[in-house]
Amino acid sequence: MLIRNVCLPDGRQGQDVLVQGGCIKAIAPQLPAVEGVQELDGQGWLLSPPFVDAHFHLDAALSYGQPRVNQSGTLLEGIALWGELKPLLTQETLVERALSYCDWAVAKGLLAIRSHVDVCDERLLAVEALLHVRERVKPYLDLQLVAFPQDGLLRAPGALENLKRALDMGVEVVGGIPHFERTYEQGTQSIKLLCELAAERGLAVDMHCDESDDPASRHVETLAFETQRLGLQGRVTGSHLTSLHSVDNYYASKLIALMAEARLQVVANPLINITLQGRHDSYPKRRGMTRVPELLAAGVNVGFGHDCVLDPWYSQGSADMLEVASMGLHVAQMTSQAGMHACFDAVTVNNARLMGLAGYGLEVGANADFVLLQARSPVEALRLRAQRLLVVRRGQVLSRCEPSTARLSLDGRPATLDWTLAQTSK
Repeated sequence: MLIRNVCLPDGRQGQDVLVQGGCIKAIAPQLPAVEGVQELDGQGWLLSPPFVDAHFHLDAALSYGQPRVNQSGTLLEGIALWGELKPLLTQETLVERALSYCDWAVAKGLLAIRSHVDVCDERLLAVEALLHVRERVKPYLDLQLVAFPQDGLLRAPGALENLKRALDMGVEVVGGIPHFERTYEQGTQSIKLLCELAAERGLAVDMHCDESDDPASRHVETLAFETQRLGLQGRVTGSHLTSLHSVDNYYASKLIALMAEARLQVVANPLINITLQGRHDSYPKRRGMTRVPELLAAGVNVGFGHDCVLDPWYSQGSADMLEVASMGLHVAQMTSQAGMHACFDAVTVNNARLMGLAGYGLEVGANADFVLLQARSPVEALRLRAQRLLVVRRGQVLSRCEPSTARLSLDGRPATLDWTLAQTSK
């Protein structure tokens, strides 16, 4: 295909994009027509690389209300609820829900997901189910799996052996949850064990870390140390890191420098972090999201994850990464032009880098994976939660939507108002 007249996230306008053999062959204004190639009019809309979610729980998605609703809204009740649901799970149900969510994702232009999968069930039903789903969705979505000991690597009986079995079955990333171990010392020990396992197997690490309001929860410091000790720089991600929101500024400045030195990557989960954290506060209530602007300023690669959709922890969500980025923008107060562009990057290029996606991006030679958004810029896409007009994977159209319009009457005459007319000159 040849898509004519699109804007690109870097500000270029009036660009044509030629796709052949599933790859981007040329990007330039007014490319010559190519015989046999279908032409599409981009009408000046924004062509973006696909959205990427670097932190999700696909095994729990769409299970809201089973076996009951999280009444307190806390992280700990969510974990307890998931423990109640696990014995009731079947592989068929897990596969059905996961495939449904992947359909939602594609319709929203989300074409790559890193999902944590619980390994604390001796049956490893969720692991088997998501490995099956990974193969099923491979033609249209990249699914990367993390072996995640939800109930604690050392706290849950058999969790370490289950995790190793999951890796043997084909799960590609080592996960952990040190703050949920019985003691701080066991949390530290779990980080050491898991990082050594990853180093031994040549795998990446993505660890739920310090997901609390407790300023004394400092496992990410240990994670940065083990990353450097074992030579894992660039292969380790700390997810959530919400306690970094509560530590004092002196310690934060020291810690962020250590994280940057270890080339640690970070995933914040704006929707879920601000929903689950601060539950024990009266007023003022903490936001509970990690220090995104400060981490970015230190050169740390920061992505945003959706984390949960309709599950024991979160009663909302629709696989819309623009909603995630918008919440991150508001909570982190990243309202400058540069800040808003950084939030858009946090659900596209930053997450792609974190997941190590090959051939990602809008450049010649990259995979022809992209989304045509009904907006003129990344900032406008965030403001409007822009309609996904076209979703393309390897040059094949996966999804189409008509442009959103508002109908109104002027002096009795029907008229159509484009959403983007509300944009100001600023």
